[in-house]
Amino acid sequence: MAGGVTRLVLVIACALIDGENKVLLTRRPPGKTMAGLWEFPGGKCETGETPEDCLIRELREELAIAVASRDLTPLCFASHRYGPAEGDFHLLMPLYVCRNWQGVCRALEGQNLAWVRPAHLRDYPMPAADAPLIGPLQKFLAE
Repeated sequence: MAGGVTRLVLVIACALIDGENKVLLTRRPPGKTMAGLWEFPGGKCETGETPEDCLIRELREELAIAVASRDLTPLCFASHRYGPAEGDFHLLMPLYVCRNWQGVCRALEGQNLAWVRPAHLRDYPMPAADAPLIGPLQKFLAE
């Protein structure tokens, strides 16, 4: 927004990686903005929350799993401006990786889940802010 203030939204995302090196993607359910698109699980950081606390809460609420902050490793981030059609805000989204959690991932908010091999992540249509996270994640998983 030229000459104005753009609202900044902090969303924390997580690449959950299973024992076969597959990454969990969740599909936004009908009725939500960007419905039908695939994304890394996570959500908006609330006032007073650290990024790690946000992910711990979101993963519990969305997927019924327990994660310890020591098992969350920051990998990269995306910075993306969404225009008026998408809500007119700027999104800052750190991506963490996690290989350890307690419980079995279950969709608690009506979303679909898919465990995806890194080479196939681009086969899933994603919001514009998520797509730039794929390259650094694929590189990390290839090392």
